Parts: sequence; structure tokens; C-alpha cells
Amino acid sequence: MRKWGEASPWNFAGHRDKRIQENRMDINKGLPAIQSHKDLHVWIIENLKMVPVPERAYGNFFEEHCYIVLHVPQSLKATQRVSNDLHYWVGKQAGADAQGAAETFVQHLQEALHDAPVQHREAQEHESDCFRSYFRPGIIYRKGGLACGLKHVETDMYNIQRLLHIQGRKHVSATEVELSWNSFNEGDIFLLDLGKVMIQWNGPKTSIAEKARGLALTCSLQDRERGGRAQIGVVDDEVEATDLMQIMEAVLGCRVGNLHTAMPDKSINQLQKANVRLYHVYEKGKDLVVQELATSPLTQDLLQEEDCYILDQGGFKIYVWQGRTSSLQEKKAAFTRALGFIQAKGYPAHTNVEVVNDGAESAAFKQLFRTWSNEQRRNNPGGMGKGIQVKPDVGKLRSQPELAAQLRMVDDGSGKVEMWCIQDSCRQPMDPKHHGQLCADSCYLVLYAYQNMGRVQYMLYLWQGPQASAHEIKALNCNAEELDLMYHGALVQEHVTMGSEPPHFLAILKGQLVVFQGDTGHNEKGQPASTTRLFQVQGTDSYNTRTMEVPARASALNSSDIFLLVTPDICYLWFGKGCSGDQREMARMVVTVISRKNEETVLEGQEPPHFWEALGGRAPYPSNKRLPEDVSSFQPRLFECSSQTGHLVLMEVMFFSQEDLDKYDIMLLDTWQEIFLWLGQAASEWKKEAVAWGREYLKTHPAGRSPATPIVLVKQGHEPPTFTGWFLSWDPYKWTNNQSYEEVVEGSLGATSAVSEITAEVKNFQLSRWPSHGRASPLALQALKGSQDSSKSELELGPKAGSSNSSSTSTRTTASTSTRTSASSSTSTTTSSSTSTYHSSPRSMVSGNLPREQLMHQAAEDLPDGVDPAHKEFYLSDSDFQDIFGKSKEEFYSMAKWKQQQEKKQLGFF
Repeated sequence: MRKWGEASPWNFAGHRDKRIQENRMDINKGLPAIQSHKDLHVWIIENLKMVPVPERAYGNFFEEHCYIVLHVPQSLKATQRVSNDLHYWVGKQAGADAQGAAETFVQHLQEALHDAPVQHREAQEHESDCFRSYFRPGIIYRKGGLACGLKHVETDMYNIQRLLHIQGRKHVSATEVELSWNSFNEGDIFLLDLGKVMIQWNGPKTSIAEKARGLALTCSLQDRERGGRAQIGVVDDEVEATDLMQIMEAVLGCRVGNLHTAMPDKSINQLQKANVRLYHVYEKGKDLVVQELATSPLTQDLLQEEDCYILDQGGFKIYVWQGRTSSLQEKKAAFTRALGFIQAKGYPAHTNVEVVNDGAESAAFKQLFRTWSNEQRRNNPGGMGKGIQVKPDVGKLRSQPELAAQLRMVDDGSGKVEMWCIQDSCRQPMDPKHHGQLCADSCYLVLYAYQNMGRVQYMLYLWQGPQASAHEIKALNCNAEELDLMYHGALVQEHVTMGSEPPHFLAILKGQLVVFQGDTGHNEKGQPASTTRLFQVQGTDSYNTRTMEVPARASALNSSDIFLLVTPDICYLWFGKGCSGDQREMARMVVTVISRKNEETVLEGQEPPHFWEALGGRAPYPSNKRLPEDVSSFQPRLFECSSQTGHLVLMEVMFFSQEDLDKYDIMLLDTWQEIFLWLGQAASEWKKEAVAWGREYLKTHPAGRSPATPIVLVKQGHEPPTFTGWFLSWDPYKWTNNQSYEEVVEGSLGATSAVSEITAEVKNFQLSRWPSHGRASPLALQALKGSQDSSKSELELGPKAGSSNSSSTSTRTTASTSTRTSASSSTSTTTSSSTSTYHSSPRSMVSGNLPREQLMHQAAEDLPDGVDPAHKEFYLSDSDFQDIFGKSKEEFYSMAKWKQQQEKKQLGFF
């Protein structure tokens, strides 16, 4: 037990400057209206008042301010039932007054919302995954403060020069940094924003995934801050992207020396998060007492409704749990106590704090406990309880993937089954008559084919006996890979251990799974061997029945179950007093699998002497009625996986959807009863690592998860309904419609006006002659500024005649509207060196209109002088254009770039 008195560090947050306390007292308690139809509400603290932030500015945060963010999910399905969340965000340069005001407003909001939301304290650059999940494709940190009368985001503002440092994997952030090459490094992405032109510079050591997510953020800025009219250039190779590099050097000067190495990733790995400690917090006289109660794995009964507790997750995150009958004073002191605890422990000031109320806990908090039951949710069909109490309606599985996910069954088990035993490192086919008869010291492969949405899909179960050798387990995995290659990567692989078989595995064996210790009990002639064996039968139907051989002694019996005692002369079917009629029916089906000897039914308490003799005599055994399994209210959680110094690092994606899966990802979906590892197309070579990460996740989970929890390996495009059913909606054709990063970047050959114009300015003023300090001269910057200040009409101008050849070798066009969302769903290595978006029509330098014969199906060298080969269609007359394309030029140029290219290819203008 440890105590802190009033003068101790514990109370530092409670003894702030009196002026701050007075300001808090003066804050108007009138709260802004909350629109019930909106999921997300954001306010900035300005002059100690809550001022709403316009929606198009969501994700922009000024470092001198504090913000309040309220999230109230409106459209999540029952399986994704989540808490409401209330955050206050503290900028790096925010003053004490603003922080005090934010904390007070949060308390008032919490009271107004009847203590329903989970409360969070967020620090700049150290926000929780929950907070970051609201702002996609990323958060932007802006220097300074929001001046009075100014807007968060000025649309159509082109007089701007700034450099953004873009970082992050699934959750991206951009920070304004010094406009200098000194800010760059080789492992990150930087965006030079010049108003009309936005140049994304990709470090040589950045991955395709990082480039794609950076481009998604860049395109989002283009939309929100430039009305979609700015043009984007992407530098992947400085040598080839000469035009864009000239512009960058005009602003930043010539780079001297090598690029810096990127700062190492400081993400917290799962091993660090596994250390969980629970503290009871209470007042004793004038002292605040903090008493350590327990370490992981924690149990829910440690939390008493009249008390408050602090849960320390390895110094990574601090939770404060408030019992429903704890005092109002204690609830108001939650953040103060948490901050005092952080200071007393010597943790960083930016350590994340989450305050949860009894009955409204977050999914992350619940999963720190071994089990979690909530009386209000026990009978909720959308919960994730361990058992479904009613018989499953398997007839609805095909039409209701959410039901398939909850029941863990892709169908009713009536598909085609093939089964192999691993022997001498090879697959040995099993006779269908012996399907389901497994040995505890062996490994098996079970291939299941079924129809789903008009096509054949496959499940491959890798069943591992607890006594199997390491050599056999390795052979099991190797043979599974061979089968996967034979089926062109279409197999969904589920790793299963004895006793943890999913319902669908049991269903395809028709409830007749029997696991033998040693051999299967049949001699070469197929007759049962002469020995005494005892089998325990558990289950009430074909979806949950399994039979396991146990030691043949009386102490192995249990009054809640049914047992088969096989002797050389007779087979006893023993019914415990607590078994049901359904259990008896399933047991009678299993008897024929195990023994063909004469069967004798024995009721508990009426056993013949020979029964006890065969078991070696009477002995005590469990006779009380078995308690029902705990029903745990755990929501599914989705994480992005990566590795750092050999340890698993996870980043959670809250409120997840299919959009959060892209082809570079390895994602972990935890449904508590199963662990899914989803592999994007570009991450397929990580299969072995993915399964190992799943096992590490279970091993390091603070709740003490069972290592036997099934692990399912799912590849992009082959998702079973047991996976897709956990998502709000699922489009099976999404993967065929998305453009890759390369397609977004490469687009088609051609030049664009803004890049050409700024490049021309650079050349005209000979900006390659640099002063000694390496920055552009004032004349150069003035020329560049003049280009930025040009009218909006200039943005509508296309490529200048005569410039297309030089530009097309280094500058490529992309569609920036319809393909923008797919920038984060891209593929492997890029082939282009730079790109810029193009929405406008080209400007003709040729007088008059040209006949279609001079333009259609003509090579560049055969075109009339002055015609831009990338935009041959523009030189058609309006009537010819309408006749050929079936639309006006205005309609055509308002289309997405990729659609323009597609039509031009079909009609001979590409």
C-alpha cells in the first residue's frame, strides 16, 4: 500500500494556479447543441468557449489550442456495439487556461449525457487509436493558433507555402515543419504545398503502403482546401522527376549532403501492453490511498460498484474505472487522480488516460479481463457470448453472413469433405468411413468445399493433436501449403487444436468426432482391439458434440456427461444424472463409431460390479451439476499488424469496415472465440509470420487467452462468411473495382498547366543559381509567389503546346476524384517517377478545328503541328466531338481521368 498526502506529487493537478480555478468557475455552463443525427462533433476551445469546428476542417488541429471531440455511433450493427466516446485534446503549445476549460467542459458534457460516454485525455502526437480512427485519411497538426475571425480551413486559398511531414501506417498524421531540406529524411513522406501545386515527395525507404496512404491524405487536402482544383505531383525518383524537383529546389534550395535517417518507430509492442496492474483508489482522512489489488489476468469481480480503480497497462495507458454508486466528487476527480498517478509513476505527461463508467466500459477495457459479463447484454443476440443457447438456424447461414459469423459456420456442413493423416511427412488419404476418428498424437488436414454466392469456396482445417511431435506439426504446415498452391491460394486455413474445434468442424463430421489416445482402437481387420478404454461424450447436437478418450479410471467420470466404457467383452453406455435427452441421443450415435460389441445402458448409481472392476474400483468424481460457461460481452476488434525488433506491434482500427482492408495489410480480427489473420494480395508472402503473430497475440494478451484459440488465415478475395459477417457491409466485388496505387499515380501520359507554368517561371528566372546558403533567391520566390497568386481561371488551362514531350517523360497524370479513395488500396512497386492530377480541359494552341481523320488513330509524329498528342480529342469540332463521344467536351472533361482515358482508348484518341 502506498499513500500520498496533500503535499505529495499525487496532488499536483489538484493545486493548479488559483487563476485557472477562477477561470473555470467563470465558464458558462451552457453547452452547445448536439445534433442527434451526426456521429462526430468537434469543438475548439477559443476564449474559454466551445466553438464548433466546420466539418470540412475535421482533422485539423492547431497546437496552441485544446479541442473537444464527441463521437456517438449512429449506424453500427449489433455485432459492433461500441461505447460513446468523449475526448479532450491538448495541443503541444496549449495554455493552462485552455486545458482547464476543456477539462471542465468535458465534465459538464459528461453530466449532460448522463455519464454514458467513455472519457479520454489526448495529447498531440500521442492520441489513442480510437481518436485517430475518426479522422481518415489522417490528422493534420497546424502551427500556432487560430486567429480571431479566421476559419479552420480556407477553401480556394492558393497563396500558401508550407511543408508537411507525413507519418504513420494505418493512422496517418501530417505535421507542419520548417520549409527546408533539413526537415526531410529518407524513411518518411513530405508534402510541399504551394497552393496550386502540391508535391508529394516519397522517401527512398518508404513502402508502397505508406506512399498510398500519404497520397490519400494529399488528395483529401486537395479536396477540402483547394476545392479539388490544385494539382498533385508525386516524386518517387528525383532523377526522373526533373520538373517537380526544379520547383522543390526553387523553394527549398539545393540539397547539401545526404538525407537524414528516419527516427525509429516508438510504437508500444504487445509484450509491453501485457503488463496490467489494478489499483484501488480511496480517501482515508486527508490522504489519498492507492493500493495494488492484482496483476493480470484480472477478473471482473475485483471491481466493486461503490469504489473507484486505476488500471495501469504497462505505463502505455491509464484507465480509471468508476463504480455506479461512487460519489460525484470521486467522478469529478477522475482525470486529476489519473494525472497524479502518471506523475507519481514517472510516466510521460502525454500518457493516454481513459475514464470508464460502470456499465459503459469500452471494448479495450473489457478485454483486459479474463471474462466480462454484463447483465444488460446477456440476452442480446448481437453479443459475442461463448455459447448460443438456442439451436442454430443453419438454413439462414447463406443469406445472413452476420449469423454465420456468430455461429462460426460457413454453412450447414453438407459440402464435400476430404481428409488426410500426416504420416512420414506426407498426406495419407483417409477412408470416409473413418472420417472423424483421430489420434491425439497425430496431425490431420480436412478440406471442405462449399458453395457461396454462386462460386466454390474452401476451408482447410489443420488439426493438431496435443501429443504430436514438432516434426509432424512442421509436416502439417508444409502439406497445407502444398494444397494451397494446388488450389491457387484459394484455401482459408484454420489452425485447430484438440478440444477447441469450431462448430463447423464438428458439423462436417456429423457430431462423430472421436479422439483416441494412441491408436484408433481397430486392428488390421477393422475389429476393435482387446483393451479397456473410457470415452467422454459432450454435446447436444452435431454442431457441438465431441468425444474424447480419457484415462480408464473412475475419477474421470462426471455426473453432467455421458461415458462409454469399452471392455473386451461389452460396451457400457453410462448416463450421468445431469445429462439431457439430447446428450443421450448423440451418445447413441457415437457408440457405433467406437465399438460394435454388445451395448449395455447403465444409469449413474445403478452400475454392475463388472463396471467398477473394469475401471479399477470405485473412486470419487465430480457429481455436482456443471455450471454454464461464462457468457462474455466482447466486441470484435480489428488491428493492423507489424513487427518491431522481433515483437508484434498492433494498431487498432475502430468502427471498422471493408474500406480499412487494403492489399498491403496484414490485419488481425479478434472475435474472442477465433483469431482471423487477413492477408492483402501484396502481403501473401507473410503467411508464416501472420500465424506466428496470431499465436504471439494470444500469448501476450493481458486477459490470459487460451493458446488453443483457433487461428484462421484468410486471403484477400477468398473471405468466408464467418469473416465478412463481422463487418457492417461487405462488397464481394470491391477488390475487382479498385484502382491500385500505381494506376492512380501513373494515369496516362500528359502534362498539366500548373506544373508547366511554375516550371516555366523557374526556368525564366534561372533559379538553378543559388546563393551560398542554399535557398532560393528573393527574385525566385517572388516569381513563384506570382504564379501562386494567379487567378483561378488559370487553373483551368491545359498543357502548353510544345511542352508535352518534355513533360510526359517525367510527369504523369492521375484522376483525383473517383480514384482518390483507392489510393490506399494499391499494389506493389511503382513505375512512374512523378504525377499530377488533371481535371481541366487542354488549351489549344492551334487555330480552328481539325478534321477527325487527322486526329483519330494517329501516332504523335503524324499529328499536325501544335497538337498535344495527350489530348488529341480537344482539337475536334464541337459537333464531331458530340458525334464521336456522345457527350459535350464540358461533360467529358468533368469525368474522372481514368474514365476519360478509357473512352479515348476505345475511340482511337489515346
